[in-house]
Amino acid sequence: MAKTIVFVDDDLDMRIFLSTVLKTSGYAPVPARNAVEGMQKVRESSPDLVIMDVMMPKAGGVTMFRELKSDERLKHIPVIMLTGVSEKAFAHHVRMVNLRIDEHLPPPDAYLEKPLNPEVLLAAIQRLLPKTE
Repeated sequence: MAKTIVFVDDDLDMRIFLSTVLKTSGYAPVPARNAVEGMQKVRESSPDLVIMDVMMPKAGGVTMFRELKSDERLKHIPVIMLTGVSEKAFAHHVRMVNLRIDEHLPPPDAYLEKPLNPEVLLAAIQRLLPKTE
């Protein structure tokens, strides 16, 4: 059975790209346009992995990441952050968020910068979702 991957990106072209890469690589892709829709899809599909953009209108990826990692039923799901924001800038943002909340956010399981190389994405997915026969 194909592993389910929810991916969240506000850019339609990126959603089409990710859907194509994931489907042709044997995964079951579940697209979402924003963090609110993304959390809804995560709760509905109990995915094996979540890929999310950091910069999105309304509630961004950091907000969704915090919500995901604060939920006892969902926090075990590996997360790949996918963004045009540098990893250093993202890490600084998470440190600032951690100053304001009681429970510290863990780092994402993988952090990939755009423009995205599909082979790099698939390698990260394979590292986080080992094939089980």
